[in-house]
Amino acid sequence: MEISVTVNGTAHSHDVEPRTLLVHYIREQVGLTGTNIGCDTSSCGACTIHLDGQSVKSCTVLAVQADGADITTIEGLATDGELHPMQQAFMENHGLQCGYCTPGMVMAAIGLLDENPSPTEQEVRIGLEGNLCRCTGYHNIVKAVLAAASA
Repeated sequence: MEISVTVNGTAHSHDVEPRTLLVHYIREQVGLTGTNIGCDTSSCGACTIHLDGQSVKSCTVLAVQADGADITTIEGLATDGELHPMQQAFMENHGLQCGYCTPGMVMAAIGLLDENPSPTEQEVRIGLEGNLCRCTGYHNIVKAVLAAASA
């Protein structure tokens, strides 16, 4: 099937097999590898992107379902060499270690603040519970999200 999407402001059209997951389409056909594949079961959140402004796990969406959509990946956040405020907050608050979960965590955190611009610590923890990090223990991730919210 032929699909057309806009990824980070750039139009893309490709033939895809109907069973192709959006995460695989983004990585293999669009060529953006910041969206990570962690589990293929929607358990870890490493593949989180924004699809028409909503935070989604791209391993749960078929590429054909995204036809006509506007997609933002981690690569689309920085503007003119300036990090997105959430990326900056993660860096300044040591909200990452190995970095594997970081793209999905950042995208989920932005989605969280879009819905709740002034969350409490508990609301951040609940809002990010669908994204797993095996390195940090979450304290600095929560701190980074709260810092971005107050910026």
